[in-house]
Amino acid sequence: MLEIIGLMADLQDEDKTILKGVNLNIGAGEVHAIMGPNGSGKSTLSYILSGKDGYEVTGGSATLDGVDLLDMEPDERAAAGLFLAFQYPVEIPGVGNMTFLRTAVNAQRKARGEEELSAGDFLKIVRAKAKTLHIDADMLKRPVNVGFSGGEKKRNEILQMAMLEPKMCILDETDSGLDVDAMKLVAEGVNALRSEGRSFLVITHYQRLLDHIKPDVVHIMADGRIIKTGGPELALEVENNGYADLLSEVA
Repeated sequence: MLEIIGLMADLQDEDKTILKGVNLNIGAGEVHAIMGPNGSGKSTLSYILSGKDGYEVTGGSATLDGVDLLDMEPDERAAAGLFLAFQYPVEIPGVGNMTFLRTAVNAQRKARGEEELSAGDFLKIVRAKAKTLHIDADMLKRPVNVGFSGGEKKRNEILQMAMLEPKMCILDETDSGLDVDAMKLVAEGVNALRSEGRSFLVITHYQRLLDHIKPDVVHIMADGRIIKTGGPELALEVENNGYADLLSEVA
């Protein structure tokens, strides 16, 4: 589903190399987690895959379903099936949540040559999906994320994911700032979307999220590279012992 080979990238404004040869292969239906110390390049990897400005790819490749991601504009990547859930979802005053969702869904359907959803069909689908995520009707009527709590913003992003039905979902520290109950709700929403044709890359600092979104593979990232890969037990090892042992082992 997602294949990254030797990906290298600089932060343009600071002329600083962030990614120093990332290799990662995520098969269809798999859930991978990336953990690592602050500044290791985890979020940068998610930004580069989604096409955020301010970064320059200096080497390597990234493909989604065999198609070159790095050659596409951000909206083309989204239409191809890539989704990024942000660590800090932005507020969009003046844009209603329902308008935003319907516009996004129909833009992607149009880009894929599919028929756009009618207002009635869209309403039925979004209400059903919102109910499973414990999102009330009032949240759907409000401007995007305006006045939402941290948990509401994250649940709203999971609703966006549920409506867009991407192939490759990247969650960038989606547990950041959430209490235990909100994190469980977000994890339940993610787990409900797991399927053979959909893959996840979960970027997190904490084992607690991985207690609820159980990954197939865990990667440890440090200094712009993936330094170790293993099963879920690797996340427990980090939780118990920190990164020092792993870093010295690699050194």
